[in-house]
Formats: sequence, C-alpha cells, structure tokens
Amino acid sequence: MSKPMLEGKVAVVTGAGGGIGREIAIMMAAAGAKVIINDVGASLTGEGGSATPAQQTKAIIEQAGGVAEINTDSVAAWGSAQKIIQSALDHFGRIDIVMNNAGILRDVIFHRMTAEDWDAVIAVHLNGSFYTSRAAATHFRAQESGAMIHITSTSGLIGNFGQANYSAAKLGITALSKSIALDMARYNVRSNCIAPFAWSRMTSSIPASTPEQQARVDKIKLMTPDKNAPMAVFLASDAAKEVSGQVFGTRHNEIFLFSSPRPVRSVHHAGGWTPELCAEIALPAFRSSFMPLDRSGDVFSWDPV
Repeated sequence: MSKPMLEGKVAVVTGAGGGIGREIAIMMAAAGAKVIINDVGASLTGEGGSATPAQQTKAIIEQAGGVAEINTDSVAAWGSAQKIIQSALDHFGRIDIVMNNAGILRDVIFHRMTAEDWDAVIAVHLNGSFYTSRAAATHFRAQESGAMIHITSTSGLIGNFGQANYSAAKLGITALSKSIALDMARYNVRSNCIAPFAWSRMTSSIPASTPEQQARVDKIKLMTPDKNAPMAVFLASDAAKEVSGQVFGTRHNEIFLFSSPRPVRSVHHAGGWTPELCAEIALPAFRSSFMPLDRSGDVFSWDPV
C-alpha cells in the first residue's frame, strides 16, 4: 500500500476558514500533511475578524483523523506573515508547503474605484502572497526543498468587469510565482499557480438579476470548491517535483494549462520607425492578431464538464 502523498510534510494554507482554502486544507490533511489553518475570519471585503471559520476547518480535519492547528495572523503585513510561517515551526517543527489562498474583494467599476479599494485588495492578494512566500523561502533554502502554490484567477489571466484591483493582483501573482520558480530552482523549491473555478464566498457577489446572469450563476454553482483541491495536493507533493513556474486552471472535472505571454507577430522597418509608420505599417500587420476585449466567461463559454 502506497503512503499518503503528503505524509511527513507540514503545510500552511492561508484563507483556509472556508471555500477553496478549507477544501485544500482538508485534502492536504487527508493526504498526510500537518496543516496550519490560517484565516483572520474577516468579511468578504476584509473587515472584522473571527477565529470561528478556522476553528470549523480544524474540527473537520480532526474528525477525519488529521492534524491541524490554527493561526489568525494577517497575510497583508510583513511581520504578521512571518508569524504565520513561524507557527508551522512552533507547532510542527518544519515547513514544506505554502498555499497562498487568502483573498478579499472590493469590486467596483474602474472610474469609481478608490485608492482604498485598490490598496486593500493588492495588500491581501499580491503583497500577502509575497510576504508568506518570502517568510518560508529562508527555511526552504536551508532545507533545500519546498513547494509554493498560489491562487490566481482568470480575471487576471483573461479579464473581467469591475475588478481592476483584483485582476492586477492576480496577474501579478503569476509573475511573482515565475520569479520564485526561477530564483529558487537551485534549492529544489517549486512555485506554481492555480486559477480555480468554484462557487464560494468569493463568487457569491456575482450579479444574478437577469435571466442570463442567473443562468451563469447556476452553472458556477455546479463547480464546488472541493474540485480544486486535488491539483493543489498534487503540486504540493513530490510527485510534482519536475513542475514549476506553471499556471493551471481547475474547473469542475477539467484541468487546464495556461500559456504565458509570448510574441505573436513582428514587423521590421530598416529605416527605423516614426509614429506615422507605426500607423501605416505596424497597425495593419498587427490588427488581425490583437487580443480581443474578452472576459473569462467569453473564453470559457462551455458548460462545466
């Protein structure tokens, strides 16, 4: 009988008090990992705090025979993120996996977005992913092993309305992950991203006031958060030792591998370029290859399978 995929490993899962983070924490524990359940218990927009969500996740894990402890520090500040990683060392003596899942939403159309809306979302998603990863990197380097997994989104990879802050943070996370993968490869440290699809608190604010919107929400509800956990557990395991710097998507029973931006067309002008020549030559050459102003729902236009 083969041993559990994460036996002997210690994982920190941020935002593990509910939704996708909870399901990942539960499956990591079931796969043999000892888990730090990090969650501040804030509202969807980041206000308030409660230990109850983390306690509920801990109870689920322990009822199934797993091992977990709670941490309620915020990912959004350098010092508190250090405490999150330190809690793994304090409770379990090591750290092997960082699962950056914590997030908030402040959705608003761009011309009405405030500096506070921007800063709050960037602080949790992008800064938080950096802070926790950086805190773990010192330990990963010393032990010459470790896995980091970051939650991105098709809102950043493709686009969406009213989410400039969230989209910018989520696309930034993919660049952060690639940089970690490049810089830490010599220490056998891996870094990958998952763009999940699921009905959870983070998607419950999607409008459903028209028949078309309701139909879209009904499809999303089919995609339960637990469907995203297997890929996270795989990426955290030694079975994925050759996988780093990649961006995956998980959608019900589908798994996607996303591309990274690469040149798609080129033009050359021996005499150099002027603004007028850009309009005369470059624009017609490039026009057929322009990326459309599409959204995630336009690209993933088929029903979840």
